[in-house]
Amino acid sequence: MTQPDILFQITKDQLETGLRGVPVGYCTTSYVDPEKGLFYVGRPVAELSVKEPQEVIYLLYFGKEGTPSEVASFYKELKEKSVCPPSVIEHIYSLPKKGHPMKLFSAALLILGMLDGQGDYKKDCINLIAKIPHLVAAVINYHAGWGETKEPNLDLGYMESFVEMLNVPHKNKQELTPVFKLFNILHYDHGGGNLSTFVGKTVASGLEDMYGSICSAMCALAGPRHGKANQDCLEFVRKVLSQLGPDASEEEMEALIRHKLASKELVFGFGHAVLRVEDPRATVFYGYAQKHFPHHPLVKMASLLRSAGSKVLAENLKVADPHPNIDAVSGTVLAAAGFDYPQYFTVLFGLARCVGISIQIVYERTEAREGKGTPIIRPKYLYKPR
Repeated sequence: MTQPDILFQITKDQLETGLRGVPVGYCTTSYVDPEKGLFYVGRPVAELSVKEPQEVIYLLYFGKEGTPSEVASFYKELKEKSVCPPSVIEHIYSLPKKGHPMKLFSAALLILGMLDGQGDYKKDCINLIAKIPHLVAAVINYHAGWGETKEPNLDLGYMESFVEMLNVPHKNKQELTPVFKLFNILHYDHGGGNLSTFVGKTVASGLEDMYGSICSAMCALAGPRHGKANQDCLEFVRKVLSQLGPDASEEEMEALIRHKLASKELVFGFGHAVLRVEDPRATVFYGYAQKHFPHHPLVKMASLLRSAGSKVLAENLKVADPHPNIDAVSGTVLAAAGFDYPQYFTVLFGLARCVGISIQIVYERTEAREGKGTPIIRPKYLYKPR
C-alpha cells in the first residue's frame, strides 16, 4: 500500500491562525529557511546583495543566473520600456495627496494598467518591472511636493536612474544610490506566502490583470503588520534615542527594554514568522551601516538595540525568535544616507516587492499545472454561531 499523498492535515488548532504554515502551492522564485534566511532561486540573498539589481531581477525572472551578455540584453529591453506614458504621470499629479503615500501608489498602479496594460501577464510583468521606478519617483515627488519628475535616464543603471529621477532635497547620490540598490535587492521577494504576495496571487486567480493584482498586493503591504513596519521601526529608534541620548550604554538600553516589556509596550524590529536567527538581510544592513555610517546617532542606537534587545528577549522562553528582522535597521540606514522621509519607506518596499510578486503571478497564471494556471482561490470556512 502506498502512502497517501497528504502534505498537511488541518486540525481545529489551525483555524483562525492566518493560514500560518498551511501549504497551498509552490513558489519558484524564493524561499525562507528558518536557520539560513532568504534565498533567491537557491542563492543566499546576502551573496546577491553585492550584485546589480538587473542581475538579480534576471535571476528571479528566468530562474537562472544570466551571462553578462544575457543580462545586458534583458536590461536593454527593460530600459526601452522604462518610460511611463505622459498621460500616466499627468493623472498621478492630479490625484489627492491626502493620506499615506501608499494610497497614491496603489492608485497610480491602476492608472498605469488602465492606460498602458497589455492584458498579458508576461508582457505586463516586464512592463511593470521596467516602469515601476519612474512610477514610484513620480508618486513620491508629487506627494512630497518636490516638483516635476523627469523621464528615466537610459544611460544609467536600474536604481541609478531612480535616484536621478527622485528630487530629494540636498541629494547626495554617492551615499544614496548604493543604499537604495541594497534596499531594492533585499526586498524583491520573500517566498510565496507573505501577505502582499499571497493577496496579489489570490486576486490574479480571479483573472484580474497584472496591475489590479499588484495594486491589491500593495494595499496589503501598506499595513503596519507588513510593509509599514520599517517606518514604525525608525520612529521607535528615534524615540529610544530621545529617551536615552546618543551615548547610552548597553546596560541602560537593557533596562529600558525591560521597562517597556513590563509596561506591555511594543519593542519594534524583533522576531519573524519563519526565521529563528537574525534576519540575514538585517545582517547585511548592519554591516553596511557600521562601515559607512558608524558615528550616526541612529546607527549607534540601532546597533545598541540589536545587541541589548536580543539579549533581553532571549530571556523569555516564549519568544521563538528574539533576533532583529530587516525592519529593525533598514529605515535607519536610509535615514543615515540622506533619505530621512519614513513616510515613503513602504513605497520603496513596494517598488522592490512588485518585482517578485509580478513574477510569481506569471508562474501561477501561465505555468502552474502544466500551463493551466492555478484555480481561483476559494478556501473553506466553517460556520460558527456567534
